[in-house]
Amino acid sequence: MHTLEKQTTVHSTFVIERRYPAAPERVFAAFADPAKKRRWFFEGDHHDVETYELDFRVGGKEQARFRFKEGTPVAGMVCTNDTIYQDIVPNRRVVFAGTMTLEGKCISAGLATIELLPSKLGTDLICTHQGAFFEGADGPEMREAGWRKLLEKLDNEFAK
Repeated sequence: MHTLEKQTTVHSTFVIERRYPAAPERVFAAFADPAKKRRWFFEGDHHDVETYELDFRVGGKEQARFRFKEGTPVAGMVCTNDTIYQDIVPNRRVVFAGTMTLEGKCISAGLATIELLPSKLGTDLICTHQGAFFEGADGPEMREAGWRKLLEKLDNEFAK
């Protein structure tokens, strides 16, 4: 007889919409160009990027490895993001799947779709994230908050 145990996987979907004062081509370039993507997506005050690679094409991979700084709840720990690009339509859509590990243990897997829609003021971006979280904590809430902060940081790419 099979006994059901407490659910260890939490599924979540969220959608974030943002407007940027830049043409879709410039917003798309912020995802496609390795230097730009590293700057707004991976660099931060709470961790040091140890390695970063981006092969921006369908089937291409992106990997980032970073170590959290002192003063954070996970100080000294290593986090790795491994991504594979599923679909790319220049200046219109990027779809990628990936996993996040902490100290070598997979804590989540997800699928993200970034849609870029031209508007009178520049570009409307729609980010849809579907995830499975394995750590048994507040992963979905933290991931959505993280994406919101990242998409705010993306604004800085267009202030130049």
